[in-house]
Amino acid sequence: MSVFSIKKLASAAALAAATLLSGLGSQIALAAAPFAQTSAPGFYRLMVGEFEVTAINDGTVDFPVDQMLNQPEHKTHAALAHSFLEAPVETSINAFVINTGDKLILIDAGAGVFMGPTLGKLVANLQASGYEPEQIDDIYITHVHPDHIGGLVSENTLVFPNAVIHVDKKDADFWLNEDNLNNAPDKTPFLAAIAMLTPYQAAGKLAPFNQKTPLAPGIKAISASGHTVGHTVYEVESQGQKLWLIGDLVHVAAVQLEHPKVTTVLDTDQKKAAAEREKIFKQAAKEKVLVAAAHIQFPGLGHLRKKGHSYEWVPVNFTQLN
Repeated sequence: MSVFSIKKLASAAALAAATLLSGLGSQIALAAAPFAQTSAPGFYRLMVGEFEVTAINDGTVDFPVDQMLNQPEHKTHAALAHSFLEAPVETSINAFVINTGDKLILIDAGAGVFMGPTLGKLVANLQASGYEPEQIDDIYITHVHPDHIGGLVSENTLVFPNAVIHVDKKDADFWLNEDNLNNAPDKTPFLAAIAMLTPYQAAGKLAPFNQKTPLAPGIKAISASGHTVGHTVYEVESQGQKLWLIGDLVHVAAVQLEHPKVTTVLDTDQKKAAAEREKIFKQAAKEKVLVAAAHIQFPGLGHLRKKGHSYEWVPVNFTQLN
């Protein structure tokens, strides 16, 4: 076949294709893919020295921050608007896995079924990250609130059957106290504590600690009470690199970084909660410590930078581990 003939055939094929596409244009538009309505699995990894740290997202929840912060509502709305947000704010609940090479340690355990269907995704995202609940050796709880312990038990079964639960003794004693339960106007957090912790206690897997109790190698507890009586920050250190897991030292970054003295109605001791936030934030900024926060948008990992009497949040740079 001549070159001329080949060109004529190609031209005819192109014309036919164009005619077909033109005729099917409306049908092609109707065949657009449906909305996926899901994001990628909620996990993110980085290294702290020789330790591998995986942020695990338990989901997000609409947080009525204008009703929860101890400041005039108009100030809250103005601060949110400055960050292109409005109330309620869709807020992440994050947990973190520390793989030391010898142990697999989980910091906090998500909300489980306690706060609605948009949460309780911890196990699914843990599995998506390559881990199974049975592999977790230890769980360190920053404080005994439902969104940090709610994923420990499901349908009366230990979700992490081989794990030992570690929590500050002051928090365990407070939330598991029957008199406190009976006298509380809101019994939900007490009932959650009983439901989530007593099964591990019965199995000999609840290990309350005080400041003198040795923890796992590379893990240190820093008392930061105020939000609860035993609220704890955990320091993870490897090869001179540090990560501070700060729990609920901050709930609403858009407000409390700019105004660290603003507390929430959830804080047991308002004055102390604000003081602990300022102390930890100031030291983290000065020492350039990596910070992991339970309620800063996923993955909740970054650094704090001092700016006058305020702080700026600098998220971690995305890294692709090989």
